[in-house]
Order: sequence, then C-alpha cells, then structure tokens
Amino acid sequence: MELSKSRKHVVYTISVIGFIFSLHVVIPTYSNSSFLNIFADQNTIGLIYMAGAALSVFTFLIAPNLIKQLGNYRTIFFIICAEIAIFIGLITSTSPIVLSILFIIQFATSSLIGFCLDLFLEGYTAGQNVGTVRGLYMTSINIAWLIGPIIGTTLINGTGSYRSTYIASLAILFPFLYLVYRNFNRFHDPNYTHSSPWQLVKSISTDKDLSKIFYANLVLQIFYSWMVVYSPIYLNKNIGFSWEEIGIILVIMLLPFPLIEYPLGKMADRKYGEKRIMAIGFLIMGISTIFLSFIGTKTLLVWAILLFITRVGAAMVEIMLETYIYKSITTKDITVISSFRLARPVSFFFSSFIMIIGLMFFDYQSMFAVIGLFIFTALLPILTIRDIKR
Repeated sequence: MELSKSRKHVVYTISVIGFIFSLHVVIPTYSNSSFLNIFADQNTIGLIYMAGAALSVFTFLIAPNLIKQLGNYRTIFFIICAEIAIFIGLITSTSPIVLSILFIIQFATSSLIGFCLDLFLEGYTAGQNVGTVRGLYMTSINIAWLIGPIIGTTLINGTGSYRSTYIASLAILFPFLYLVYRNFNRFHDPNYTHSSPWQLVKSISTDKDLSKIFYANLVLQIFYSWMVVYSPIYLNKNIGFSWEEIGIILVIMLLPFPLIEYPLGKMADRKYGEKRIMAIGFLIMGISTIFLSFIGTKTLLVWAILLFITRVGAAMVEIMLETYIYKSITTKDITVISSFRLARPVSFFFSSFIMIIGLMFFDYQSMFAVIGLFIFTALLPILTIRDIKR
C-alpha cells in the first residue's frame, strides 16, 4: 500500500526537520571529546559520558509519562528551549565544572528530542512501507552526519576553537524550533500505551526476537559511541592527523549511510528479510574494525577506506534494525520505542567503561580489535531471529 499524498508530505517534512536537528547535533559531535580533553583526561572524559548516559536513562524512563501528560508537541518544544539555554552556557562559561554539567544535561536533552521526532514520524508511517519511510528518514539524518563533520572541522580550522561549533549548533536550533512549531502545534497524540520499567523488561525478555534485536541495537550503539568519543582523539593525538584531514576522513567514512540505507530499506520491504542483511553488516563491521588495530601509520587514504568499510556494515545493520523494530510495534507502544532509543545514551556508558577497563590491559591501538571482537557477539542472536513480513 502506497502512502497517501498528505502522509508523504508529512514524512518529507519530518525528514527535513530531522536533517536540521541532526545537523545541530553532529557539528560538535566529533570534537566534543577533544573539547573536554582541554580540561579533563581520558578517564575523566569517560566518566562525563557515563554521567550523561545515566541522566539519559533517567529521562527516558520518565519520558513516556511526561509525553502522555503534556503531549509530544509540548514536550519537544520545552526541551528545545532548554537545549537553547544549555548551548548558550556552553558558549559563555569558562568553568570546567559548569561545562561538564551542561555537557551531561545536553547529552540527555538531545536524545529526548530525537525520541520525540520518532513519535511524530511513526504516527504517519503505513505498516507496509516501514522500510521505505525509515530509509528516507534515516537518509536525511545521515546526510546531516555527512555534512556536519565538514562544517565542524572547518570551524575549528586548526585553531582549537571548539566553541565555534557550539555557536553554529545554537544558531540551527532557532529554525528547528520554528519548523516544529509550524508543523506540529496541532499534532494529535494517539492513546499511548505505557508500561512500567519492570513490565517492559518482562515483556521484552519473554519475546525472544525483540530481546535479540535490543541487544543487537546496543552493540551497534556501543560501536558508534566508542568511535565518536575515542577515534577522533586517537587520529589527532596518536596518529597526528590535523582536524582538516580528520574532516576528510569523516566525510568518506560516513558516505555509506546516505548512499545505501534507503535502497536497503526498500529491499527489506519487497524481497529480502532483515536478518540476512543485518548479519552480513555485523560481519563487515567486526572484521574491518579489527583491521584498524594494525594500522599505525599516518596514511589518510588507508584510514578513510577502512573506516568507510566499517560504516558500510553499520549502515546495513542500522536500517535493518530500524525496519525490524518499527514493523514489530505501533506508535502507541511509546515505552518500547523509548527503550529502543535508550540504547544510544546507555551505549556511551558501556563504551566508556570498556575503554577505561581495556586500557588497563591493552594500548589505545589494540582497543580497535577489542571493539571489533565485541561486535561479533551480535551475530548469533541476529541469525536466530525470524524475519517479519507485513
């Protein structure tokens, strides 16, 4: 069944809004850890990210109740206003303690905004077109992930002026706020079903396929978070790449997301099952990440190609996870959606923990192999799920 013209318009609109929000998030993302590194060592940076993850867990647990009370539109409007205030603080403050606290809070607010956008999109998704719609939405977001690092590294421009990335992100929030107001101020919330955390854990644990998908998503998000926090520091401090060179590497690395997710989403809808593509993606991710531990030279092309291959696998996994989970639920399942999105902030806790413990036994370079081997733990669960046909 094809989407109606009105629904197509809404899906395209949300995709554009998702692009703008993602651009706001991405511009400072790869330099955040280097900014924190000005006043904190690597272990302290890990603790800051872990604190952000813990706060995100708390906010995601209360988000379903909050959205049921206020509605999705009012909730996202309030959080965007809070995000604006936080970025003003990140730009103007000079206190390491204040900056750390603001960073931790912003970690949680940005995750919740993304969750609210998910609810808007899911409300207009037709069951037969989940892969196509999610593929379009994810492609718009991933174009932002492609453009954002270019803007961020250009703004830094070898000066170490990381605050300029926060200024750019703040500026983007104002048109983002306007577009949310303009398009969703009359959004009608469905009758959300809400489960307590214990009920949700019981529900997921008794659904073997859903629990395996949740674990696979956690593995993917740990891979993302580890790469976001620690690979830029490694490329800059250990390998010796400039931020301009890192920007080129990031652009090449992120190309698979806008290039292959949309067609893969359509393929999942029409012909192939999700688990086959997902398993191949995890295999590619794991092998190519392990290979990174053997590259210690400053060769831009080699790093760019290998990181590109890791993201080919990640893009395959990501869009199949998105398709699978949204075929399994409806927009009313607000607690399931929030829990699925919870993997992203939680992953920063685990990736920081893995790094802190791992560095006690391995050097920085060998940690790529540790992460690569960890990725393989998702293969068996994925191979034993059933494909969903809608």
